[in-house]
Amino acid sequence: MFDKVKELMELKKKADRLKKELEATLIEVNETRGIKLVINGAQIVQSIEIDEGLLAPAHKNRVQMDLLKSFNNGVKKSQQAAANKMRNIPGLNLPGM
Repeated sequence: MFDKVKELMELKKKADRLKKELEATLIEVNETRGIKLVINGAQIVQSIEIDEGLLAPAHKNRVQMDLLKSFNNGVKKSQQAAANKMRNIPGLNLPGM
């Protein structure tokens, strides 16, 4: 019984360490014209940079679509980074990861 509690405590330590690593992992997405997005491994957007030339009213729809695409690509990449880090934790066998 105590061995199981000890194992659970160790897994919690590993999960906490992983969470900190993910928060420190920065993923930069610059796939669209003039928009740069930085998201961390915990999927929190850290920054968005938009080229000044894109801010004209005539470019509004394009900027919105490009920003949406950048954000979604950033989330996908941060999920992949999280899954890769979780694979490296011994004893943390999560299906589908």
